[in-house]
This record gives sequence, C-alpha cells and structure tokens, in this order.
Amino acid sequence: MPEMATLEEQFESHRPHLQAVAFRMLGLLADAEDAVQESWLRLSRADISDIQNLGGWLTTLVARICLDILRSRKARREDSLEAQDPALIEQKIGAIDPEAEHRLAEAVGLALMVVLQKLQPAERVAFVLHDMFELPFEQIGPIVGRSPGAARQLASRARRRVRAGASDPDMPAGEQRKAVEAFLSALRHGDLDAVVSVLDPEVVFRADAAAEARGTPQRIEGAQAVARRFLERGGGLRLAMVNHEAALIVAPRGRLLFVFRVATRRGRIFEFEAIADPQRLATFDYAVFDD
Repeated sequence: MPEMATLEEQFESHRPHLQAVAFRMLGLLADAEDAVQESWLRLSRADISDIQNLGGWLTTLVARICLDILRSRKARREDSLEAQDPALIEQKIGAIDPEAEHRLAEAVGLALMVVLQKLQPAERVAFVLHDMFELPFEQIGPIVGRSPGAARQLASRARRRVRAGASDPDMPAGEQRKAVEAFLSALRHGDLDAVVSVLDPEVVFRADAAAEARGTPQRIEGAQAVARRFLERGGGLRLAMVNHEAALIVAPRGRLLFVFRVATRRGRIFEFEAIADPQRLATFDYAVFDD
C-alpha cells in the first residue's frame, strides 16, 4: 500500500478526468464534486496492491458512484429499456453509423446536458462512458450490471434520444426560454401561484460551494419551497442567454455574480443550478435579454 501522501498525489493527478466524467453523468458540478470526493474516501480505505491501472479503477469507481446517485434521484417517467422489444432495439442499432454518432456526442455540447436529464440512469452512464470517454463495453457492462451487448444497447438507445433532442435545436431552447420568461415575470409580480405553476412539482434547486458560502441553500426541493425562496431573495434577477441557453443571472453594473442554469421538462422548470464560483463564471459567454 503506498504512503497516504503518495496515494493522494496519484489521486489528484486523476481528479480533472474524474470530475469531467462525473459532471457529464450528473450534470451538476456540486454533485460531481461529491462523487469524486466519495471516490477518494473509498480509495483511501481500499487495498490497491493488486490494481494495475489506477486511472481505470477510479473511472469505474466514479461511474458506479454516479450511477447510484442517478438512481437515487426521483424516478424518471420515461419507459425503461427493459420494456422495449430487444429485437426492435437490435434492428435500430444496425442502422446507426458509430463514427457519426461519436461526432454527434462531441458536437451537441452544452445542449447535451439538458437531453441527458431525460435518460434512464444506466443509459446515461453507458452513453457518457462510451461516447465521451471511449470506454469499451466490456468495461461498461459490469458497471451498469449488464452484459457488454446489453450495455451497447443502452448506449445506442441513449444516442438515438440524444439525436432526437438535437434534431430541432430551436424547439428545446424556445421551450426553455418561454419557461424562464414566465418564471421571471411571475417573480416580478410577486405572484406565488404563478411562480409555482411554472415549476415541476418535484423541482430541485442546487447551489455550488461558492453560492452556498454567500448564503444560498445548498439544496431545496419542491415547487412551493423553491418558489418562496426566489420570491424572498430573487431581487436583481435578469433573463440572459448563457452559453446558448436561457438562464437567470445577477450581474450588477455588468459584473457577473450568479448564474442560475435551468432545465425544463414538458414546459416546466424541474431543476435550477446556482453557480457563483468565479472560475466557472469566467468561462460563461452571456448576453442579457431584458435590459
């Protein structure tokens, strides 16, 4: 067993990759950081004397942690893969160009994160690990508890749903902006019922560590609770396009302090992510709509 300082150094060398894997699976930096930290805790307690590839071992571990997190979230309403006819799935797989699908996964960019919210946990894990990080299905299968062939089916189904979500980029963006506009209008009128009506009943509000340090709750659940929080502390919010997605920002005198990223489902907001980390804010390209 390596000395703890040496083990920690090895882990830190893999941290950027692990955070990238976790973020693409979970869609929220705070959850991704939690998953990576949990992987460190498990690594520090594990016997790694027989591990030949620490990076691969950690990637597998983080993927399993992320899968557990995804499964613990509120159950999605989409039909599961098991409810589909395997023969039909195989028939559709044969019509897909793998190289074109890989280019699609790279090209969708930030819009992909919204589409990923609609996938079943195992689909999302298989898609991210294979299409974004090029793990073979022989490694992905054990992570999601399936055979390599079944893991390939999961990724292929996810890929088709990503393509469907990306085929008309104006539609989801328009739906998202409409929901954000309605939410902001209701806030400005101080209308609790109107605010709640724009939110999914199971909406979740999450905040990164920097936002939490400024007094923002790390997590709020439910339409009533989220609506009341915004009504109490939502002054100064403005509608903006942030990295090509409608969002809410706080930017007094042009200084970007907060970004509230939004995910929508069936015309309602089901997730907010409050971001105040200066390093992340510096990467955002934004334009204000409501000056």
